[in-house]
Amino acid sequence: MEPVSIEAAIEKAKKKGLRPGRVKGTNGIQFTKGRNERIEVISWDEFRTTLSERDLQVFDSGGFMKIMKKT
Repeated sequence: MEPVSIEAAIEKAKKKGLRPGRVKGTNGIQFTKGRNERIEVISWDEFRTTLSERDLQVFDSGGFMKIMKKT
């Protein structure tokens, strides 16, 4: 898995029809298509802020993106 910039991750997500989401009742974030009732869609600005505050980064592996602690 390779780390990618947040801007690159956003572009990839948009091309796949994904939006930023927060798991309801937690501070967990992930990419979503917006169809899961347990995940609320948030703004890209809130997504960026959460990544920064929690010291998280987006990693890519062959088109699959995962959010993890920065290495």
